[in-house]
Amino acid sequence: MQAVHLGGGAFTLARYVAATRPRSTQQVVERDAALVSLVRRELPLDPKARIRVRSVDAREGLAKVPDGWAGLVVADVFSGARTPAHLTSAEFLDDVRRALAPGGVYAANLADGPPLTHLRGQIATAAARFAELALIADPAMLRGKRFGNAVLVASDAPLPLAELTRRAASDPHPGRVQHGRELVDFTGGAAP
Repeated sequence: MQAVHLGGGAFTLARYVAATRPRSTQQVVERDAALVSLVRRELPLDPKARIRVRSVDAREGLAKVPDGWAGLVVADVFSGARTPAHLTSAEFLDDVRRALAPGGVYAANLADGPPLTHLRGQIATAAARFAELALIADPAMLRGKRFGNAVLVASDAPLPLAELTRRAASDPHPGRVQHGRELVDFTGGAAP
């Protein structure tokens, strides 16, 4: 697998991919150079893991990914409790699509609270760019009862909905998967 992680934190997802798919090649883009230095010092990467880390803004790092290179692009970027605006636009998703290989998957960790305007707008924006979408979140968050995180998964290839649903339901903190008509209804006519 070839993966791009926008927002690296402690490189947790990249480490997981390296452990479960050891022949993977990955790029981690984490703007916070001090955090990258701390993580490299305190939690060094396995030297055999093929993980390249860049300390630049996510858009800048994504722009350097070759066309069609990534089977997976993960966006997990926050400034406080929100995703920076320049990573929520249609133009950003166009760049994600450019970097994805045919059939590649985009996964975004999104945070929002009642009335979920930001989340609905992000879904609408992705729906204008990808053929297949699914949203995974805590049911109470989806009902607009509280602030929380949701994972938006998008692709032009069919998504493994049965597997996503099974895994989300069996998690210690069960989640709900919305897709198709249910996701369109959830979006409520939000504009991209």
